[in-house]
Amino acid sequence: MLISEIYRSRQGEGLLTGTPSVFLRTSGCNLRCGFCDTPFASWNPEGEPYSIAEIIDRVQAVSDRARHVVLTGGEPMLPREINELCQELHALGYHLTIETAGTIFRKLSCDLMSVSPKLSNSDPEAGRAGEWLEKHRSRRHRPDVVRQLIEEYEYQLKFVIDVPEDLDEIQDFLAELQIASASRVLLMPEGTEKFELEQRAQWLEPLCERLGFTYCPRKHIQWYGNKRGT
Repeated sequence: MLISEIYRSRQGEGLLTGTPSVFLRTSGCNLRCGFCDTPFASWNPEGEPYSIAEIIDRVQAVSDRARHVVLTGGEPMLPREINELCQELHALGYHLTIETAGTIFRKLSCDLMSVSPKLSNSDPEAGRAGEWLEKHRSRRHRPDVVRQLIEEYEYQLKFVIDVPEDLDEIQDFLAELQIASASRVLLMPEGTEKFELEQRAQWLEPLCERLGFTYCPRKHIQWYGNKRGT
């Protein structure tokens, strides 16, 4: 597997915010989000090839008693080896969260499937993306796959919000799913700078409260800034 980075930090997003965790970032993605904050694992995939055994050794070396592992990317559901990796980590007693865009279904060991469906606000600029623009648009909307994932696994649904009007698209998406619980829907402000997140929080947090969704701050940005290895 091509691995971008493995490090220990605190979970900064979602239902497990604040939990000490080992982050295992695969490299490679089937989308090209315009707001992607890890282009080194998507737009320009970089990393080193690791065997499953080498990944396990590295996770154990950096865990420092952390029992949660977050598989992220890129898109960690892409490599076929992900099934064996999850099985091995689970056998060692780690709690596994998988961060996915919800475009690929796999049957594997997972404790929390963190699904972040991409809205139209993720579409990249044509000049930057080239042929990837249409690929991204044709791949990002997979409610059938998301439905499979949330039926099969304990889940959270995270949507990135740029402007209030994005809520209409989210409501349409949830209507397609039909089975998603509002308590499992998290709305997260778009941005990689603290001031951007604070500005959007002013209208997004009360919006979540009114609709019964969960406001999802990007705490790792507040704690560390937008830096690798955090």
